[in-house]
Amino acid sequence: MADKNDKQKEKETPEEEVLFTSLRASSWDDFHGQKQVKQSLHIAITAAKKRKESIEHILLYGPPGLGKTTLSHLIAKEMNVNIRVTSGPAIERAGDLASILTNLEKGDILFIDEIHRLNKVVEETLYPAMEDYALDIVIGKGPSARTLRLDLPQFTIIGATTRIGLMSAPLRDRFGVVHRLSFYEPKDLEEIIKKAAKKLKVPIDTESILEIAKRARGTPRIALKLLKRARDFVQVKSDGKLVKNLISQALDLLEVDEVGLDSSDTRYLKAIIQKHAGGPVGIETIASTISEDIGTIEEVIEPYLMQIGFLKKTARGRTATPQAFRHLKIDLPKTPKQDRLI
Repeated sequence: MADKNDKQKEKETPEEEVLFTSLRASSWDDFHGQKQVKQSLHIAITAAKKRKESIEHILLYGPPGLGKTTLSHLIAKEMNVNIRVTSGPAIERAGDLASILTNLEKGDILFIDEIHRLNKVVEETLYPAMEDYALDIVIGKGPSARTLRLDLPQFTIIGATTRIGLMSAPLRDRFGVVHRLSFYEPKDLEEIIKKAAKKLKVPIDTESILEIAKRARGTPRIALKLLKRARDFVQVKSDGKLVKNLISQALDLLEVDEVGLDSSDTRYLKAIIQKHAGGPVGIETIASTISEDIGTIEEVIEPYLMQIGFLKKTARGRTATPQAFRHLKIDLPKTPKQDRLI
C-alpha cells in the first residue's frame, strides 16, 4: 500500500527540491495561515523557554502540503535547538530508533514524518523514551536475556501524519500538544505566492496571483508547484512575465480547472456520478473503477472535495453532491417525484 502511495506522488526534481527549501518560511512572520495553530505553538514555546525546559511532544496532522515540516523547523529555530528529520518507514527496527535517540542532545527535536507508519516494535520502544526519557534495550536472548535502561537527555518528538486515525491510541496520548492543520484561505495563499515569485525573481501581476491561489486547492505546496510550472510556460511561450491569460493557458494545459480540480479529481467524481448514479458507493468499488489506490483516494483526493462541498462520506459510502454535478455540467438524476411530474 505504501509503495502505491509513493508512486502517486510526483517525483520531485533537484530543482523542485531547491524550490521548496528556498521558499520555506524562515520566521513566524513569513509563515502565513494556520493562525490558531501558530498562536498556540507560540504560547507553548514561550512557556517552555521561561521554564528552561524542552517543549512538550507535538503532533501535527492534516492533508499533505500544509506546512507540518516547515512548522517543525520554525519551532526548532525558535527554541534554538537542533532538529533531526526522519520518517516512520525509515525507522525499521528498534535499533534504528535507539541509534537516533542516543545521538540527540538536550533540547533537540526529532521530527518523524508519516509517524502513523511506525511499526509496532519501534512504537513500543518509543513509549518510555517519550514519557521517561529512557530507552530500554534487551541484551541477550532466552533465559539469560536482561533489560538495560539508558537515560536520555530531554528532547521533543514532533510527529506529522496525514492519517491520524491509523495511529494507535497509546501513541497519540503521549503527545501533549496536538494540532490539525487546515486548508488555507485564498488571501494567505496570495501572500505565499507573491513572496515566492519575488524570491524567484519572476514578474507577476495581481490577477495572476489570484488565479494561482484560486486553483491551488488551499495548499501552499500546490500553489508553489503551479507557480513554477506557470513560470516555465511563460518562459517558453512569452517574455517570462506572468499575466492572467498566460497563467490560465498554463493551468488549463496542466488540467487544473478554475476551482483546483485536476484530472484525478474529475475522474473520481465522474466515476461516482456516471457509473454509480451519484452514489452512495463504497471506496473499494470506486478504487476498482478508476484503478486508483485507496490510500491515495483517502489522503489526496477526498479531503479537498469534501472541503469544497463536492463530496459526502456516509455510512453507506461516498456520494457526489449537487454542487459536483453542476460543476461538471452533468444533469442531476431525476427523483421518482420528478418523473411523475414529467
